[in-house]
Amino acid sequence: MSTDRCAVTFLVFAGSLRDDSFNHRLASLAARAVEKNGASADVACLSDFPAPLYDNDVEGDSGIPTGVERFAERLRAADGLILASPEYNASMPGSVKNLIDWTSRIRPQPFNGKQALLLSASPSMAGGNRGLWSLRIPLEHLGTRVYPDMFSLAQAHKGFNENSLADPTLQMRFEATINCFIDLVEAAKHYPAIRKQWVEFLGEHPDAPTDRVETSPADAG
Repeated sequence: MSTDRCAVTFLVFAGSLRDDSFNHRLASLAARAVEKNGASADVACLSDFPAPLYDNDVEGDSGIPTGVERFAERLRAADGLILASPEYNASMPGSVKNLIDWTSRIRPQPFNGKQALLLSASPSMAGGNRGLWSLRIPLEHLGTRVYPDMFSLAQAHKGFNENSLADPTLQMRFEATINCFIDLVEAAKHYPAIRKQWVEFLGEHPDAPTDRVETSPADAG
């Protein structure tokens, strides 16, 4: 546990619409671990940010939905994202992808340069891990720096105690992974050493209708 940490804050987000889902419980444990390790947690869930299915006509007529704007504001305010997402049919939930798609339309693009840690919980033996691999694709495409390690809790229906994971070794590994992620985000925020650039269609011929390029100096945070 770090006791002398520079200020860092995390949006801890449960990507499930069910109130008492396993991923809500995992996100709550993640928030507790964040605060235990000297950082701040802003806890949210998918139902906090309602949005219709993405439709370019809807965007053109009505703009970005209020729920999506709220999500983008809280994402921008955080130094890092911790996302606990279920797995649906070996992939990410469509509702999570829909929120990502809407948010990607905002300028500046809120996922660009954001550090993210992915978690999942499932009754299956794979723990929802296949869904996390699919979730990496749109996030990394949008410039998110997705942490290499991902935590997937298998047999989640018997994986929780009241305030921790049921298995003490898994709880220790879970907290250690979060602590290492906090260290990375702290370093990225307070000791920046690289210039950030995101080009959505890197390698394609420049074309105004598709060009989406964002750069920032190393000390922009």
